[in-house]
Amino acid sequence: MSCSAEVDLSHHLSAEARARKPNPMKEIWKLTKRRENMISLANGDPHSSLYPISQIQFEVASVDPDCDPVSTWRTAGPSAPSQVLTSTREPSSSCTLPVRTALQYTTGAGLPDAQAAVTALTRMYHQPPTHPDTGNEVERVATLTLGNGDAVTKLFRVLGEPGDHFLADEFTFSSLAGACVPQGVRWVPLRIDDGGLIPEDLDRTMSEWDERRGRKPHVLYIVPCGQNPTGSTLTVERRKRIYKLAQKHDLIIVEDDPYYFLQYSTSDSSEPTLVPSFLSFDVDGRVMRVDSFSKILAPGMRLGWITSSPFFHRHLVILTDSSTQHPHAFGQMFITELLGPHGWTLDGFGRWLSSLRAEYQRRRDFFLELFEREVVRVAPGLATPGRPQAGMFVWTRINLERHPRYRVSGTSKRGVPRTNCKELMEELFERCLDGGLVVMPASVFALPCDPQVNHLEDPIEDRMNYFRLTFAGTEEAMQQGLEILGRTLKEFFADEPAKA
Repeated sequence: MSCSAEVDLSHHLSAEARARKPNPMKEIWKLTKRRENMISLANGDPHSSLYPISQIQFEVASVDPDCDPVSTWRTAGPSAPSQVLTSTREPSSSCTLPVRTALQYTTGAGLPDAQAAVTALTRMYHQPPTHPDTGNEVERVATLTLGNGDAVTKLFRVLGEPGDHFLADEFTFSSLAGACVPQGVRWVPLRIDDGGLIPEDLDRTMSEWDERRGRKPHVLYIVPCGQNPTGSTLTVERRKRIYKLAQKHDLIIVEDDPYYFLQYSTSDSSEPTLVPSFLSFDVDGRVMRVDSFSKILAPGMRLGWITSSPFFHRHLVILTDSSTQHPHAFGQMFITELLGPHGWTLDGFGRWLSSLRAEYQRRRDFFLELFEREVVRVAPGLATPGRPQAGMFVWTRINLERHPRYRVSGTSKRGVPRTNCKELMEELFERCLDGGLVVMPASVFALPCDPQVNHLEDPIEDRMNYFRLTFAGTEEAMQQGLEILGRTLKEFFADEPAKA
């Protein structure tokens, strides 16, 4: 990708990122690549002849065009057609990344072959835009990570410092939201609806910011597809509006998108049209996109990547070279072979993704059919499920206003809850546990509000009447779980004690 006239965004760097210097040993290591046949007496890299591995094989599902790969792999058992990927010790005609190369030390960016593989994947689905001033493609670089958690945490360290405020959806995946709190960063929750983040609330929050409260927020963290926990997906129109606001208010967008490839069609017969990412229309270099193989291959792989401008890439590499170091070679070898000419290739990977989307859409539809039968008919009017267009979660509203002990106070004090929603939901959660069902209550995802920052005429404590439910598990688990939920809701709203 060629260079473009990007906006100077260096002022977004944290004090830690500005203070970090390149690892001097890594800089010298790079000199071994200056020309062919360089002799190195500098680095303590064990020679490949001492690796006790002659080859590594991965047996993966076949993605032959004549079959439905996910359905076949899931149902055919040991007889399912497969393909063997081989990484040999020495270079060979059937190997893209040999063992002797893959298991050496490398830089924080990751192995060049693995970088090239995920870069090609990103380019295929997020074609870089052309800069309006130069006519050049906007340059982007991949930095390999230990999955989304590692990626987002590093981005927060590169961008955040004590006293900063970051922006995010008012209900946000708590594990990652907590990653920057020890750095002294506080969250500013933004209102969301069924379509995700509301652009007008973002604009209002930024326009009305009083800098006596601290530095104006400069980072927006967002999960645009199948948002966790609400399952909402931003339309392309909202994305463009949010990006324009990011330009207006000088925001960095951290686009965490693990469910991008799990977008569903609006009809049974059509392949879904994937909504363009923020990265695909970022001409400034202000979007840092986070991708992962966790939801589309296996969560325990712990391999993902950040796509960013070269400027931020350099600072991510400096941080990685002095902290976690590059991701594990085995995952990088696997991805390189899988996406390479001897593996699935990008086209085969696309067939796997298409089949995987269809499988998750089938599970979603099965879940919603079960919900109608086991919850709505058993406890009519007491719970309303969302219908996610991506991801693996159903954001389910509990209609607490129908509970006999639901109360609305007459208080008008700003920021003070007006209902007993929080207490009733805690009780319902315990009732579900007593019945043998674990769900995720909305309270664990609610970002804390700062009365000095947020408009609290409608406190989030009064809007916690949701459970996050998943259709990622087995059909048996869905069946049993929704049976318990329907029964528990009926007893709870009748104000009956839970059955032993």
